[in-house]
Amino acid sequence: MKKKGRSGGSSKLNIAIIHPDLGIGGAERLIVDAAVELASHGHNVHIFTAHHDRSRCFEETLSGTFPVTVYGAFLPRHIFYRFHAICAYLRCIFVALCVLFLWPSFNIVLADQVSVVIPLMKLKRSTKVVFYCHFPDLLLAQHSSFLRMIYRKPIDMVEETTTGMADLILVNSRFTASTFANTFKSLNARGIQPSVLYPAVNVEQFDKPSAFKLNFLSINRFERKKNVGLAISAFAMLHTLKGDVLHGHNLADATLTIAGGFDKRLRENVEYLEELKRLAESEGVSNRVNFITSCSTAERNMLLSQCLCVLYTPKDEHFGIVPLEAMAAQKPVIACNSGGPVETIKDGITGFLCDPTPREFSLAMFKLINDLQMTESMGREARKHVSEVFSTEVFGKHLNQFLVDVAWGKSE
Repeated sequence: MKKKGRSGGSSKLNIAIIHPDLGIGGAERLIVDAAVELASHGHNVHIFTAHHDRSRCFEETLSGTFPVTVYGAFLPRHIFYRFHAICAYLRCIFVALCVLFLWPSFNIVLADQVSVVIPLMKLKRSTKVVFYCHFPDLLLAQHSSFLRMIYRKPIDMVEETTTGMADLILVNSRFTASTFANTFKSLNARGIQPSVLYPAVNVEQFDKPSAFKLNFLSINRFERKKNVGLAISAFAMLHTLKGDVLHGHNLADATLTIAGGFDKRLRENVEYLEELKRLAESEGVSNRVNFITSCSTAERNMLLSQCLCVLYTPKDEHFGIVPLEAMAAQKPVIACNSGGPVETIKDGITGFLCDPTPREFSLAMFKLINDLQMTESMGREARKHVSEVFSTEVFGKHLNQFLVDVAWGKSE
């Protein structure tokens, strides 16, 4: 007898999710949302990972809605701060082998980030594998020297070959789909094209704004590619536009809060935080820039509820979950006019898409300060937009249909 899930017509599946490190970040948020939504559709869901710190994770992984099993936590993340990719591959291979030999077959294995697990999981013919490609890893990795190019060459080849072995490939945006085709040329030549499944946010977790304080908010991991320095420089430039007083607001009272995922195990996180503090000092705004590392979901929601808007600074970001969270909290977003934000933010309606320069960002910040009525209207439009297109329920419905179609041979 078929058990109908929330979508109304899917059979119950046994689903394994393999993810390298179940910490706090956009990729982890998607995996957790996927597990929660698939469980709500009546499926048995089990997450397997190489690392799960119960003091630094999304709360849903502790709720008991689905089990989380850790294999290989003893394996290193790096060797003297080098060979991160090799270590990630070894950790994921170990996880996959444990799932393969210690557990009965799953109908579906959903994997992401590290594609090398795909051929291993397909050793059981009854198992179908779906791979979620957040972005081609070979484009994220550095190829800055001859030795690094030699080191990355076999890894890049393995990534392309194993990615093409999945029964279905999903990507997080049309931007990533286009990049996928241009990067994995052999797969594109064979007609292997990914389907787009946008990540989502739980809209209901965000209350109505409690205030529109003269506080700008940046939320990102402390990584250089997130370009958080742009927010600091734009904030510092804001004073040069029209003087210090705008419609009753004293710019001397304005603040910038920089919050985000911070892992002291990662040298880049530690170094970049210090770089940003030095930048704020050199820009003369260190007394009005607040840094918050690894804030909880409740703290993040409070910050969103009280800020004026969110500054999202990465350039060519393949998707970006933060703009969705900000818009769900009824706050407009100022972001770079490239990558995923172009698909999620409605320019001039739910926020502003700008060239990635301090001046362009500060001009957009000035507009919001100067017209609070417009700012609040943008926030309401933003919430409506996310509810209709990027809610977890919409995401879960589409993901469920993708997996059911793959399980029952309807993915062609």
